[in-house]
Amino acid sequence: MSQTLVASTLLAVPLAPLAGALLAGVLGTAFGGNVIGRRASHTLTILGVFIAFVLSAMTLNSVVNDGARFNETLYTWMDVGGLRMEIGFMVDGLTAMMMCVVTFVSLMVHIYTIGYMEEDAGYNRFFAYISLFTFSMLMLVMSNNMLQLFFGWEAVGLVSYLLIGFWFNRPTAIFANMKAFLVNRVGDFGFILGIGLIAAYAGTLNYTEAFAKKEELAQLLLPGTNWMLVTVICICLFIGAMGKSAQFPLHVWLPDSMEGPTPISALIHAATMVTAGIFMVARMSPLFELSETALNFVMVIGAITALFMGFLGIIQNDIKRVVAYSTLSQLGYMTVALGASAYSVAVFHLMTHAFFKALLFLAAGSVIMGVHHNQDIRWMGGLRKYMPITWITSLLGSLALIGTPLFSGFYSKDSIIEAVQASHLPGAGFASFAVLAGVFVTAFYSFRMYFLVFHGKERFDQNPDAHHGHDDHHGDHGHGESKPHESPWVVTLPLILLAIPSVVLGYFTIDPMLYGDFFKGAIFIDLEKHAAMEELAHEFHGAWAMAVHALTSMPFILAVAGVATSYYMYLVNPALPAAIKRACQPIYTLLENKYYLDWFNENVLARGARGLGTGLWQVGDRTIIDGGVVNGSWKIVGWISGMVRWVQTGFIYDYAFAMIVGVFALMTYFVWLNQ
Repeated sequence: MSQTLVASTLLAVPLAPLAGALLAGVLGTAFGGNVIGRRASHTLTILGVFIAFVLSAMTLNSVVNDGARFNETLYTWMDVGGLRMEIGFMVDGLTAMMMCVVTFVSLMVHIYTIGYMEEDAGYNRFFAYISLFTFSMLMLVMSNNMLQLFFGWEAVGLVSYLLIGFWFNRPTAIFANMKAFLVNRVGDFGFILGIGLIAAYAGTLNYTEAFAKKEELAQLLLPGTNWMLVTVICICLFIGAMGKSAQFPLHVWLPDSMEGPTPISALIHAATMVTAGIFMVARMSPLFELSETALNFVMVIGAITALFMGFLGIIQNDIKRVVAYSTLSQLGYMTVALGASAYSVAVFHLMTHAFFKALLFLAAGSVIMGVHHNQDIRWMGGLRKYMPITWITSLLGSLALIGTPLFSGFYSKDSIIEAVQASHLPGAGFASFAVLAGVFVTAFYSFRMYFLVFHGKERFDQNPDAHHGHDDHHGDHGHGESKPHESPWVVTLPLILLAIPSVVLGYFTIDPMLYGDFFKGAIFIDLEKHAAMEELAHEFHGAWAMAVHALTSMPFILAVAGVATSYYMYLVNPALPAAIKRACQPIYTLLENKYYLDWFNENVLARGARGLGTGLWQVGDRTIIDGGVVNGSWKIVGWISGMVRWVQTGFIYDYAFAMIVGVFALMTYFVWLNQ
């Protein structure tokens, strides 16, 4: 173990944002008497996250250049029957990369928030929340045991609940955060069952110790069934990932979470929280490699999410919801890669996606500010000349998203497609079709939004709902002019800084991350059973060669076709989409109602659960327990007491008579017995 990684330094990484969150949340709000103002609140929280980022970058440098590793327990909470519950850190390539992604994106969001939330009354509270979220996410990714993993898992869920419902006076925001909370509880139930099974059969919550017993776990069956125990464990763990990483059918919470302010959409729903499930499965790769059933389940769920959530992005008119459905689709791509045992590719796409998707969300927020909080892309158009920085960064982010050669998203996305095509799992055929078709769909809806917002006829002065966008909660940032305007530097600077890795990061990191030793010791693959990564390595001849070869590949052709189709439909022949809508009204209705999953959840699952609860209350509680057990018992006692009361007269001659009758009865019984 390298001495270059010191426990106290690593501990400062999550504690610095926590300190900022506590200072801003206590001293900067009415709870602590508003001791510090806005400037002090954002300064303290930004400083905390900046310290965390610098230390994370130093840690990554040590891991990459010095081969440094860290895996130690810092504090033992309790020891129950040999099961240790600890707080500790495991730092390897996977952890160090996640630390840098989380802290850098969080730092950009903190800076951006200064401009975006300028007029909001909850300014200090918002900074406290996002800094607290950063602490929670860092505790999750740095953990070396499942107890701390679960703590971070639930903590990011709690802060997400607070942020989605940040504008708590709005019924839609309250509905959205409650929906996110409840849907995630479904996934978390499976997650804690998986952790419980590991604790029960491996006797430990520590990653290293549990992975050391993987061969023993692979031989066991779930008691009372013929199911492999490790399959059940992995599927339970993945159900947790389905909730947190918004996989079908537990994806329904993420689009509604756009009710929160735009900065949290970038922080939580693009770069960090929703990727927690992807990170967790990659971390648990030694267990998932033992079950092809679990891997196939992961792949099919990811393929469904990647394709069918992309279809929903085509019909969205809210700029943030278009990007939200794009997030769902890209999370599906990552999940497909996990199922193909290409864990490093999934995590690679997690990293590249974090930057260009955070960029797209923040650019969407900049557009919302520029057009005075209108979010409907049908009432935008021609913003290129008014918002040049937002325009160019949005274009770069969109090019990265659709997998344009040499852009970051290209290297990770194409690697996923190749890994799935190299997989031999039963679901690989469907998954391969889904990720290929998803390329066209992604290019189409991404550039549909881009063309409608930045090009074509100016429509912002025709909006019938002007100044009533979803984010129009904190004023108009002091801008009263009717024309759109570029955002202040605290908004555009993060866009520029996020655009840089969105363009170049993939080119410089694909070789070490996918074909080098970057994830050595962090990700385990059984190459004899799952040779997808080995096949990719044989075909890889450098980042430049990969980009040149892609110019003749099917994904590139599909992406160009998607952009061209979007260009024709929304700039050349804008009457065509309405004609297609009329011709395909049933399909449009299906998509508009989001495959009726919300209707099913509300009218079948929720009403069914309510009916079951009402039945248990009426029959079980009121009739059986209250009416039978509780009330019935005292009624029986009362009836017996009433009967006994007739015998207890208080007169001696009555008792003497009863004694004589009793003696006579006993004598008669014994005489009869002796005959």
